[in-house]
Amino acid sequence: MVAYHIAVTGVVQGVGFRPFVYTLATRLALNGWVYNHSGGVDIAIEGPEDAVARFIAALRDEAPPLAHITGVTARAVAPKGYNRFEIRHSEQQEGQYQLISPDVATCPDCLRELFDPNDRRYRYPFINCTNCGPRLTIVRDVPYDRANTSMACFALCPRCSAEYEDPVDRRFHAEPNACPVCGPMLWITDEMGAPLRDAPADPKGNSIIKAAELLLAGNVLAIKGLGGFHLAVDATNEKAVRRLRSRKYREEKPLAIMVKDIDAASQVARIGRAERELLLSPQRPIVLCRRRAGSIIAPSVAPGVPNQGIMLPYTPLHHLLLEKNVPALVMTSANQVDEPICIANREALARLKGIADFYLFHNRDVLVRCDDSVAAVTGRSPVMIRRSRGWAPKPVSLKRSYPDVLALGPHLKATLCILKGGLAYLSPHIGDLETPEARDFHRESLRLMERIAECRPDVIACDLHPAYWTTRLAEELPHSQIIRVQHHHAHIVSAMAENGLSREVIGLAMDGTGYGPDGTAWGGEFLAADEIDFRRAGHIRPYMLPGSEKAVKEPWRVAASLLRESFGDTWRDVARRLPLKEKESHFDVLENMMVQGFNSPLTSSLGRVFDGVAAILGTRQAVSFEGQAAMELETLAAGRTKKSYPFELMREGDRIVLDLRPLVRAIAEERIKGKAPTAIVAAFHRTIIGALVAMTVAVREQTGLGKAVLSGGCFQNRVLLEGTVRDLEKNGFEVYAHQMLPSNDGCIALGQAVVAAARIEARGTRIEDKG
Repeated sequence: MVAYHIAVTGVVQGVGFRPFVYTLATRLALNGWVYNHSGGVDIAIEGPEDAVARFIAALRDEAPPLAHITGVTARAVAPKGYNRFEIRHSEQQEGQYQLISPDVATCPDCLRELFDPNDRRYRYPFINCTNCGPRLTIVRDVPYDRANTSMACFALCPRCSAEYEDPVDRRFHAEPNACPVCGPMLWITDEMGAPLRDAPADPKGNSIIKAAELLLAGNVLAIKGLGGFHLAVDATNEKAVRRLRSRKYREEKPLAIMVKDIDAASQVARIGRAERELLLSPQRPIVLCRRRAGSIIAPSVAPGVPNQGIMLPYTPLHHLLLEKNVPALVMTSANQVDEPICIANREALARLKGIADFYLFHNRDVLVRCDDSVAAVTGRSPVMIRRSRGWAPKPVSLKRSYPDVLALGPHLKATLCILKGGLAYLSPHIGDLETPEARDFHRESLRLMERIAECRPDVIACDLHPAYWTTRLAEELPHSQIIRVQHHHAHIVSAMAENGLSREVIGLAMDGTGYGPDGTAWGGEFLAADEIDFRRAGHIRPYMLPGSEKAVKEPWRVAASLLRESFGDTWRDVARRLPLKEKESHFDVLENMMVQGFNSPLTSSLGRVFDGVAAILGTRQAVSFEGQAAMELETLAAGRTKKSYPFELMREGDRIVLDLRPLVRAIAEERIKGKAPTAIVAAFHRTIIGALVAMTVAVREQTGLGKAVLSGGCFQNRVLLEGTVRDLEKNGFEVYAHQMLPSNDGCIALGQAVVAAARIEARGTRIEDKG
């Protein structure tokens, strides 16, 4: 007889781990106990040596599908003579922490019960078990027990209680467990919050039938879901989609849709094997898929782009809503521009007034805001566009352990990160920090992540930009040290951390903008970088942004700057012969601004080059959302071409400068001659790919480095990413990109945290990094 005390860490609570341990021990005729605590799961096990060995091995090999084990530690102890195996009550232990599971889509077993007329949970919109349902979004505190969730106010009925207490039941210690007798319920109201008389509150979800009728009649519905409210309309109704856009002030940004099943998705878009796996995964993200021509989806859902964002139902409510006559729904976050998603009933009535016609409410509180995740497929590999529901707050496992650091993230597409040991805890997607509401959400997310990680680091990492709100917040929070990290260095280090790299690489950081140490706006950077520091080995030749932030929303201004750089004093004459002619009355003003350097900062941004070229070609003179012009260029670049335009590499001291003026001149001249944009765009992409590769080769010749790491929002352009990776590999580089973090600014917080931690370790913190 032998005895062991076993400590298991990772995502092991709320995923059926204790029932699994109980069943495993019973099967092997072993005695002892298992219990949750705030650091994970502890097990005492006694029995024959061979059976105990099989038990320990099976903890990893046979763990429940939703469990994510980061550590199993077994310590031999003296046998206590236990005469049975039992599950003990959870304990909170000071100084220990656990991993909370993300929310999980409805499992097949619950789905079968949902549509089984003989099941007591037939058509119950809150059905769940240990394998599915809400987790993060109902958590108030750790450990993850019912008393620490928004289900605490729902007392279990005798039948649900019996399931909850039965170790062999699928709902054993399923904290959100409920039924129509004892659980949450739905009701539907008008725009003022008055319940509809013909759809009274009910536990069986009959309000969903009324909701479907209202949607098919063209109404805008605010639907309370897992991580907050969605605004929903019939995705096949053009007038309804336009009405939603008008009310939400979302002019052209693509909207995601939800369809009943994978067959319905295949009728709307081309679904490959990788897209299918993402759509059907327990995370159920929105997946960007190539749209099919002539589908039933209204044109205004995703105008001007080749992809349609599609997701499948991930809650019982969704399955019931799409059960019969609703072919597809637009499901977009319920918020105003630059505000966080609504989560509370009264909050929704106030903030969505004038947008929603009706509200589908329920009384299970959402405690954590959590937007839908967004993913795509590049080549045959999935890439994240937004990491949130289904993944957060599952930490990113790093290759080594680091000091504790809090990273406050970027200003746009914000997330934050707590680095603790070998784990990086990334918050759900927060968004752009332009409004007081968004900044309150950032603070709310910080408190949440501190609870989940059981960690309040006193070392804070933030962006180098002096005017960012997060930079000011760093000064306000308790700290022993503030480490400011350059935006593009953080980009590259985040991808390095994902791929287990720490030594020097060539980093290609391509995006819209990031504050450079020289005070200019960087964005087309070739860095010789490691975890601690970087050197700017090369960059795109800088040009001006006349109007500064205004140029981001009006690409014709960028076009004017690129033409001025490329044609000199004759640029206005050239511009008049291009689709920019309609802006002719502004040319002299822009010229004076650029001559005087008034409100015209320098930038090396590749993202703005895409914007400017779109304006030169006439495809886009103004944008309503970030990346719109580049997305439309990607759409036009679908055809293959062997043609490319000229560019030059120049040396300025120890830096290599990519001069794109020859490219701009060639594109402008071809457009003036009447060449169609579609014939130009493919060659433009090919040229940019060739330029990035040529620059990387030049940096390798200078540094001897052979590993290339790609990051930045520009690499969400699949044509650019796939072509750059392919041609770099042809040139003998080991190429690394993001795996399960976005290449846009959603990865920045991780990079900030790792840079700060590495600098602490190296005791190499620079003077300007001290708080």
